[in-house]
Amino acid sequence: MLMKRMPRQSRIYMDHAATTPVTAEVLKEMLPFFSERYGNASSLHFFGQEAKEAMENARKRVAKLTGAKQDEIIFTSGGTESDNTAIKGVVLAAKAKDRSKNHIITSAIEHHAVLHTCKWLESQGFDVTYLPVDRHGLIEPADVENAMKDSTIMVSIMHANNEIGTIEPIKEIGKMCGSKGALFHTDAVQTLGKLPINVRKMNIDLLSGSAHKLYGPKGVGCLFIRQGVNITPLLHGGGQELKRRATTENVAGIVGFGRACDIAQKTMDKEMGRERILRDRLISGVLKKVPDSCLNGHPEKRLPHNAHFRFRHIEGESLVLHLDMKGFAASTQSACSSKSLSPSHVLMAIGLNPAESHGSLRLTLGRSNTKEHIDSLLSVLPETVEYLRKVSPCTG
Repeated sequence: MLMKRMPRQSRIYMDHAATTPVTAEVLKEMLPFFSERYGNASSLHFFGQEAKEAMENARKRVAKLTGAKQDEIIFTSGGTESDNTAIKGVVLAAKAKDRSKNHIITSAIEHHAVLHTCKWLESQGFDVTYLPVDRHGLIEPADVENAMKDSTIMVSIMHANNEIGTIEPIKEIGKMCGSKGALFHTDAVQTLGKLPINVRKMNIDLLSGSAHKLYGPKGVGCLFIRQGVNITPLLHGGGQELKRRATTENVAGIVGFGRACDIAQKTMDKEMGRERILRDRLISGVLKKVPDSCLNGHPEKRLPHNAHFRFRHIEGESLVLHLDMKGFAASTQSACSSKSLSPSHVLMAIGLNPAESHGSLRLTLGRSNTKEHIDSLLSVLPETVEYLRKVSPCTG
């Protein structure tokens, strides 16, 4: 049910890890491709080639943001498809070439797009190792190396965690994978356009990204596939995207993605610094003003816009709903009283028990947030937590 407790213009959005608004510059560049420039990029005539040229310009922009070559980028419907294509595509191709190759390594805190893909592959006879993390959510590169087998095809470790914001040592992991002859995939949905990425310097063979996390449109993503890496396509029926993804391309969405990448390329350093200052103000304010509050994730190796907390004796879902009533958009991954929701697998993996996991709150900042927004939240959060503790059934 849509909540209408206060006007939209009075609300403060702090859930940028979930999605971001399409910026005016991105929308402006997209609009002609819904009407005036409506060609199919596979058509040979003027209208088709006009669409294809725009799409290739966008591909060039995405490649520039990642340090890839233009023809190493394919467009998808989003991060989930990119993760599925990277993992299934690589292991199915490897298995077809050498039946002894059947092992995949990933971590216990990956996005469900990776974890559920790996679970499905297990049902198909593949062997999957799920690596543990430390209390901050960090993966130890030595653990990856120790898990390697002669049958290992690939390793998939996310660049940064979507819940707690911890940034993983993917450059070191990628280098080790290369020395062992295994391919390395990283889910960079939360970091593309937010952190500097260079697929070659970071030893990455495959990388997933999504437009709507960096102020582009929903429904479009990318997958970097290093030249020479073989994948089995998941979709069949056409020769689009270098014969790796059959379907008519979403030209308007791709154009928007390209423009969003172009903007991110030019503004990233400044925005990272600005958001980091706001994040640190938020973290110090919450830990100081709210009793029995703790920061989840690494205190330093974390996304510049991510602040993830846990509060004893409350349920996170109730906190999110009460903050919404006061005009703040936030998120949580669990709820104490709902039988349909389980504790976050990420929080459980870093050693929290279910009661601790239930009191989680994720606040993720963006370009629109200001110091005044942080201070406004800090003025209402302590009393909200105090009220919920009085009425909450959570006592762990």
